[in-house]
Amino acid sequence: MTLPRSTPEAQGVSSAAIGRFVDALERNLHDVHSMMLVRHGHVIAEGWWAPYRADLPHSLFSISKSFVSTAVGFAVDEGLLSLDDRVVALLPDDLPEAVGDNLAAMRVRHLLTMKSGHSVDTVDATSGPDQNWSRAILALPVEHTPGATFVYNSGATYLLSAILQRVTGGRVLDYLTPRLFGPLAIVGATWEQCPRGIDVGGWGLSITTEDIAVFGETYLRDGTFEGRQVVPAEWVRAATTAQVENAESATVEDNAQGYGFQFWRSRHNTYRADGAFGQWSIAMPEQDALLVITGGLDDPHALNTVWDHLLPVLGGDERAPDATGAAALADRLGTLSLALPDGEPHSPTAARVSGARFTLPRNSLGLRSVSLDLDGGDARLTVVDGRGTDVIACTAGGWTPGESALLADGPAPVAAAGAWADDDSYVVTLFLTTTPFSLTLVFDFRDDEVTLTIEQNVSFGPTRLLHTVGRRC
Repeated sequence: MTLPRSTPEAQGVSSAAIGRFVDALERNLHDVHSMMLVRHGHVIAEGWWAPYRADLPHSLFSISKSFVSTAVGFAVDEGLLSLDDRVVALLPDDLPEAVGDNLAAMRVRHLLTMKSGHSVDTVDATSGPDQNWSRAILALPVEHTPGATFVYNSGATYLLSAILQRVTGGRVLDYLTPRLFGPLAIVGATWEQCPRGIDVGGWGLSITTEDIAVFGETYLRDGTFEGRQVVPAEWVRAATTAQVENAESATVEDNAQGYGFQFWRSRHNTYRADGAFGQWSIAMPEQDALLVITGGLDDPHALNTVWDHLLPVLGGDERAPDATGAAALADRLGTLSLALPDGEPHSPTAARVSGARFTLPRNSLGLRSVSLDLDGGDARLTVVDGRGTDVIACTAGGWTPGESALLADGPAPVAAAGAWADDDSYVVTLFLTTTPFSLTLVFDFRDDEVTLTIEQNVSFGPTRLLHTVGRRC
């Protein structure tokens, strides 16, 4: 543990009120994975919904952008960059043959504030055949004068990462380690890289919930941690101030409050580092509070739960001790769990299908066959694809940890549970426990066939990944 712990009442907050907030999270939002609430620099509530755990890192998605911003702040402070440096001068080897006026006018500050001049997010260029992502992005049309139009653009953050690697001589991760991660006692951070070994920047960083909170607290305290100035205070203030207006492009009110240097302004004079699917570090300066949440959320209005159920109870500074209430809250937070599959541990169908292998027709996931070995309430799912065999253990009574390469580049931590939804349908829920993602696999057995449906909880595209019929062999 890095941050000091305290009871809610000692920091002016009611334990019962926090309990009601947790109730609202579970009632209003799907798949909250962790929550940490900090007041006056002390953690007053923390919890992980099983199978997620405090020691597991979590994919941050676009919270990563705020770390890239911090790296730019260090580089500016060290004289390696200025906000008005031209992008074409910083990435001279990645330019298209013809450099238009708008590209020539693009500055570092335009990348930071999402006003690069592009009309759409340029991140799709990174999925093309060119392994030089900078060159692919810079070859795209720059339709507007840089600084004129706000367009949320993860490709712009990648360009910042590429610029940082060029001016510092190393990855952003390595640059931040002695300057930020070391002083904040953040260990084990990882960052996805592009084919050329550049940290992808706009996403891809993985750290723990408390690591996010330590970073957020450092910003909340003008860049200081444990009495040491870690991030330049001038950069903290600039990064979290509305540098540009963004209301015209917003579809929800919390995205219409202005944008800083890779930080969002939010309602109620707050700001946040924000990643897809419910990765939040929400700083509330007037309340001297910070809320960190990780999850697999798909509600664009999810922040309303914070404003409606938590913000109103953060106003006081003195409260009588409530040992009973604090203990009840701690017990509640210590027993959190995501919903297990609804159903029974046994079915008469189990004896007929246990151990049988079902071959699958050619499909988009590349799965070739599936089988279930069933032993009472326990099960072992075997999936064969072009890469090999994947075995996933699960039970009806709780989450079984393991590793799986299903829909991953290699073996990754998972936890699974399974149950019979009815006599013929077996359901497996599989959480990829260092990510926002979970899979629901439904096996519907009929005669010598199984209908297999795979759904993902959240996605940038369709959530139904597979619906196919396999035959017993």
